[in-house]
Amino acid sequence: MNRGIVLLLALSGCALGQQPASSNPPPALKLTLKDAVNLALKQNPQVILATLNTGQAQQERQIARSGLLPQANGRIQETVNRVNLEAAIGLTFPNFPQHVGPYWVSQGGVGFSAPILDLTLWRRYKATQYGIEASRAGEANAREESVLLVVSQYLGSQRAAADVQAAQSRVDLAQALYNQAADLQKTGVGTGIDTLRANVALQNEKQRLIVAQTQLETSLFGLVRLLNLDPRQRVELADPVTFFDTPQVNLDQSLEAAWKSRPELQRILSEEQRAEVNLQAAGDQRLPRLTVTGFWAEQGLTPASAIPVYQYQWGLDFPIFTGGRIRAERAQSEIAIRQLKQQEQDLRNRIVFEVKTAAAEVASARNEVDVANLGVQLARQQVEQSRDRFQAGVTNNVEVIQAQDDLARANDNQIGALYRFNQSRADLARSIGQMEALYAR
Repeated sequence: MNRGIVLLLALSGCALGQQPASSNPPPALKLTLKDAVNLALKQNPQVILATLNTGQAQQERQIARSGLLPQANGRIQETVNRVNLEAAIGLTFPNFPQHVGPYWVSQGGVGFSAPILDLTLWRRYKATQYGIEASRAGEANAREESVLLVVSQYLGSQRAAADVQAAQSRVDLAQALYNQAADLQKTGVGTGIDTLRANVALQNEKQRLIVAQTQLETSLFGLVRLLNLDPRQRVELADPVTFFDTPQVNLDQSLEAAWKSRPELQRILSEEQRAEVNLQAAGDQRLPRLTVTGFWAEQGLTPASAIPVYQYQWGLDFPIFTGGRIRAERAQSEIAIRQLKQQEQDLRNRIVFEVKTAAAEVASARNEVDVANLGVQLARQQVEQSRDRFQAGVTNNVEVIQAQDDLARANDNQIGALYRFNQSRADLARSIGQMEALYAR
């Protein structure tokens, strides 16, 4: 039994050693925010689907356009005919056969049709153009949403990275304070309780570092998912956390820019125009339609005896009774227009709310950054002075531990304020419809 176990372990080791090299994870990918945004615009499934929807709308326009153009079809056929004369004429003739045939007829030629006057077809073709514009606006909206998600995830990852860096810095500081307390205890200046308090603070900071590292790792996983990368792909952030000072927001100009640029609003406006054209098309069905049709062919009992035959005709069709279909189609289009008008008004109100909220958050976050930076400077001075006092034996390290906690809170406030400012800038750009223009170019 022991030999069997050894052999099994040996075979397992060989199998593991022969795994293909492709199973190794790819090297880490360093991405700037701009790189991440451009990669998402190329690979995000929602953006790809929106692009395909635009292509489908363009093909629908080609289909509608074909209805306005002449249609021609070629046809070659050979038929066998046997006719019952009694049934066809309704009479019988003495000494006359009851039927004719069978006989063969060969025919080959071209048939055609062309609409000369049909306003309904023209309206439907025109409506497809507004459908393309609506699809393009939907595609732009998908791109804006994708950029916003990536920017938010990237900023969140930057915040997590800053938390890790700050936590590591606090661990180093706590380690230095612990060493200081231990050295003072050895020389008889400090006490055991001071060393114990410093050790407790050190372990707390190490715990915070572990939590921050886990948060960074999971945040980067989310970024990989948004970019539609290989799940094994590791990502590193190339952009540092920075503060971009921006001018004060002009609310009126921002609202005007939002009403011109927001793709959701442009899509609804295009849908309104499409519905109005469909309403006109429904009414145009009551008008006459003029068409021309015909065919030309070589026809005969045999191919050798075939002669040209043809038929050309025009027709004027107009509805007399449609069972209420046209009236129902007009009512349906009118209801669609009212629905879109209501959606437009609701969206305009939402845009005003989003722009005002984002502008207020940008102004508030800018002030938060200034206050947080000052708080970090004061907290660092407090830690230095507390360490000097503890070193001199003026006080115990309770004051040092408290100053250390104040510095940790100040670091958290600074990181949070900077994150909120950068996120509020992204929210303002999204509310105006300028996400791609700001972050991808």
